[in-house]
Amino acid sequence: MRLRATHKALALRLDGGETPEELRGLTLPEGLPLEVEVAGPVSSQFLEALLALGRPFTLIPPRGRAPVGTLVLSKTLRAGERVEHPGTVVVLGDVNPGAEVVAGGDVIVVGKLRGLAHAGAGGDEERFVFALGFAAKQVRIGPHLAQAPEGEEGQGPELARVQEGRIVVEPWARRR
Repeated sequence: MRLRATHKALALRLDGGETPEELRGLTLPEGLPLEVEVAGPVSSQFLEALLALGRPFTLIPPRGRAPVGTLVLSKTLRAGERVEHPGTVVVLGDVNPGAEVVAGGDVIVVGKLRGLAHAGAGGDEERFVFALGFAAKQVRIGPHLAQAPEGEEGQGPELARVQEGRIVVEPWARRR
């Protein structure tokens, strides 16, 4: 844990493993806003001690870490190929049977989806899977899993998302 004062704020960096006692032992001057950079795992007890300070603070992302962006693939994924990315994945091509797309964000296929798509792989069920042709046998969003009924193939663009704890696949309607 490191504390430094800048001209505009008190900057507190948490590297992980800090204890509530260490936080209580800090002298935090009044009058400057508190910015907390979380660069490592922090216990719930430490967070409770931080909130107990009764002082407003802003959480800021760790410095030096590249932001998670969108991965765009301009190719068709073939059987045996697996793409894994912490952000959103856009495939400009098809995802064939036996191919997998695993994304921490959304999965967007500008082509036919026949392989496995897993959006929100880190557990985020607010994510979606979109494809111009939806023929996947299995789709995952966050912790949820859906399998397509035998012989059913979608007609046109479709969007899969979680509603009331279940994955729902519906036709993509143009928004006006």
